[in-house]
Amino acid sequence: MPVHSPFTVVWDKDQRAVLEQLAHSRTAPLRRIQRAKVALAAAEGTPNAVIARRYRLHIATVRRWRKRFHHEGLAALDDRERPGRPRQYGPDVHLAIIATVTSAKPATDSQWTHRLIAKSLAVHGISASQVGRILAGLDLKPHLVRGWLTRPDDPDFHAKAAEVCDLYLCRPPASVVLSVDEKTAMQARSRRHPTRPAQPGQAERREFEYRRHGTASIAAALNVHTGQVLIEDIVRNDSTTFIAFLRLLDHSIHPALTIHLVMDNGASHTSKATRTWLAAHPRFVVHHTPKHASWLNQVEIFFSILARRLLRRGEFTSRQDLIDQIREFTLAYDDEARPFRWTYDGTPLKAT
Repeated sequence: MPVHSPFTVVWDKDQRAVLEQLAHSRTAPLRRIQRAKVALAAAEGTPNAVIARRYRLHIATVRRWRKRFHHEGLAALDDRERPGRPRQYGPDVHLAIIATVTSAKPATDSQWTHRLIAKSLAVHGISASQVGRILAGLDLKPHLVRGWLTRPDDPDFHAKAAEVCDLYLCRPPASVVLSVDEKTAMQARSRRHPTRPAQPGQAERREFEYRRHGTASIAAALNVHTGQVLIEDIVRNDSTTFIAFLRLLDHSIHPALTIHLVMDNGASHTSKATRTWLAAHPRFVVHHTPKHASWLNQVEIFFSILARRLLRRGEFTSRQDLIDQIREFTLAYDDEARPFRWTYDGTPLKAT
């Protein structure tokens, strides 16, 4: 087929192999793939108009690339330098922004903003919008904060964790394992106007304003190996209240069973009065979770379920209404309760 172009394109064996590999690539930039296909078609003598229709390109683009391939060879696959204003802010400005954001806090604000950074670097004449672009390129986000906890240096941390996990994974004979804790300060709130239910194409709508009716607290004991939960309404979270809850457990559980308690190091759990009462009742065997390791306490999972399924979107006309709804929820939960599938064995999750 005749080629109506003064620029012929010829590739040797090695060049053609490079072009064919690039033309069939799934990861290379689209513009490079298109240029490789045009280069191969041009070497076969295909007219520019046919190449343009085949690859949905403008014919002027095909002419330009054919001319480049003729003069430059494979180097024509690369983008040419584009005209434009030279960079105004060099590495020194980038380093100054990094030093500003990663050093001390602003004098009056709690965090750095683009405007504050630009103001502090006024000597460079940089704008707040340019600061934002530079920060985006550096993947530096001074407006975000992520919480973390400095765990106390406890050499027995994993030994304590393993002790608790052993109870979860293998119940001792003639015993019951209870995960115990309190959930406090649950707010009893109701909306000032009725909530409108969801409709096709429209989500449930809730009135923003609400009325407060006080707070409520409960003590809970989760039977680790059945999944059932016993709750008790409490007014105060102190030793006296906790001991009363322990008495309830003592009377509710068959006297022949040893009661293994898994609980955190809260004040009501470790007070002198509580320790004295437990010493006088040897059927209770206490296993404290390590400090700052409440995630080891399985009853916290139940509290999360309670919050998600009832408390978060529930409406309660009084404190007593809140307690009543929690009781009803717990009774329904116990009817279908299953033990949580616990797989962690207390060993370090990764080398430190």
